[in-house]
Amino acid sequence: MSGPRFGRIGEGAAAPEGGESFAELAAAGGARVERIASRAVTQGDWYDQPHTEFVLLLAGAARLGFADGTERALAAGDWAVLPAGCRHRVAWTDPAGETLWLAVHLPPG
Repeated sequence: MSGPRFGRIGEGAAAPEGGESFAELAAAGGARVERIASRAVTQGDWYDQPHTEFVLLLAGAARLGFADGTERALAAGDWAVLPAGCRHRVAWTDPAGETLWLAVHLPPG
């Protein structure tokens, strides 16, 4: 058995201008925990995942866009559960600084 691991969510790869960086923090039993950093995203790529995803906005501001044309604004402390098959994208993140997310990808079923 390995020992405990520690980190700081604010440390990690910086997001490129207009993009995102991803870092897996933990994985077990089909679940993954990920740190996502976004910077000045406008109309990011569409996601249509086969699993449910929980996201928590830790810092910054963002808007999530959905296939039906709606958007939802998120501020630090806001979270969302995106069910499997929910087509979504990051429609915007604050250009003034980095937006940090914690994402938990749940196993199917």
